[in-house]
Amino acid sequence: MTEKTISTACFKAYDIRGRVPDELNEELAYRLGRAFAVFIKPKKVAVGRDVRPSSQALATALSRGLNDGGADVLDLGLCGTEEVYFATFNYRLDGGIMVTASHNPGDYNGMKLVRHESRPLSGDYGLPQIEELVKVGQFPDSLTCGRVTPLDFRPAYIKHLLGYIDLDCLKPLKVVVNAGNGCAGVVLDELEAHLPFTLIKLLNEPDGSFPHGIPNPLLPENRSLTSQAVIKHQADVGLAWDGDFDRCFFFDEHGRFIEGYYIVGLLAENLLTNHPGANIVHDPRLTWNTIELVSENRGQAHVSRTGHAFIKDKMRELDALYGGEMSAHHYFKDFSYCDSGMIPWLLVLELISKSGRSLSELVDERIRRFPVSGEINLRLDDPQAAIAMVEKYFSEREEVKERYRIDGLSLEFADWRFNLRSSNTEPLLRLNVESRGDRELMESKTKEILDLLKGLGK
Repeated sequence: MTEKTISTACFKAYDIRGRVPDELNEELAYRLGRAFAVFIKPKKVAVGRDVRPSSQALATALSRGLNDGGADVLDLGLCGTEEVYFATFNYRLDGGIMVTASHNPGDYNGMKLVRHESRPLSGDYGLPQIEELVKVGQFPDSLTCGRVTPLDFRPAYIKHLLGYIDLDCLKPLKVVVNAGNGCAGVVLDELEAHLPFTLIKLLNEPDGSFPHGIPNPLLPENRSLTSQAVIKHQADVGLAWDGDFDRCFFFDEHGRFIEGYYIVGLLAENLLTNHPGANIVHDPRLTWNTIELVSENRGQAHVSRTGHAFIKDKMRELDALYGGEMSAHHYFKDFSYCDSGMIPWLLVLELISKSGRSLSELVDERIRRFPVSGEINLRLDDPQAAIAMVEKYFSEREEVKERYRIDGLSLEFADWRFNLRSSNTEPLLRLNVESRGDRELMESKTKEILDLLKGLGK
């Protein structure tokens, strides 16, 4: 029985993330396995890991903790986060844990935890209780000791992915795929044999040293490789993923990066064609395009707090068909309401094949109708005071059509709106602005807000 109290600073709002070994190490991973076994009382747990050098040792310690707590571990090996989700719901396991730091710096690692049906553990449920158990480190003796068994899950996972599309209608598209030396390359290699696409692979080999930088296409400086390859090879589409490939990013045939917001609308519109009246969930940062498309296609749009745990809970509550965040997280009812970085691009390429339209043709009108600022991150001493100041300023100068605080502050006016919120995972204030068909208005209002916040930064 361990009794030494340790720091649990790596426990965050949605998951566990911290610097190795200062904040996250093998001792903590072992305790987490024991704590998960106490809190969930699982018989079988899926454990997967990403490509980072520290992931294998952390997964081994985690599995040992689960075993000592009486749980059997089904080892998925190197995989993506969604593959842990898949194994958990597909094989009706009691839980799943993915060892990953996704797009965080190279000296970080982390864990994402789910229970039965891949229901997330988060700061609202599960993580605080497990954190307290980990911190104290006192665990009851288990009557049994579990064991680790490899699970050959990927054939079933690939079959599941292919079930979302009509293979017969796919065209021989040329597609640039950038795995960023993360885990996506392994799955792309498996899918390639079943698809008529020509895949032009960039950084496809998993390499935890990330010689070309941490895979995070959300950062503009990380997009040029994919963009240039699309232009060079005259490809139809470019795709890029983060390290654990739970987010997928799109580039059109011109190499232009497409904001995830417009992909949410595109997927919602497409999925509703076969499911009229279905519920669609979206985050509050950018909304007008999604709401209009869902309404026009006879769906019901519902806003949720930002973050995977909140989106998933809202989708389950509404039995929603699809959920999307502008940050490139896409959630599907048939994927146990979980997010996937593989299903979205298969659906979009199916749509391109069926419609005969390019990706730019599918989104250009939506971009014109609802121009956006892109998410702007600000590091401020007092984010809440900054939000209050911005709210007071605009409330006194313009007629507010709608005001809500589902996540941060959203103010809507006749022809433009904004959302200003504190990040749940980083010490940042995040700003998003959109307008109704007026790019100059959007840009001027974005500048106005940023000018207001000048002088408040660190």
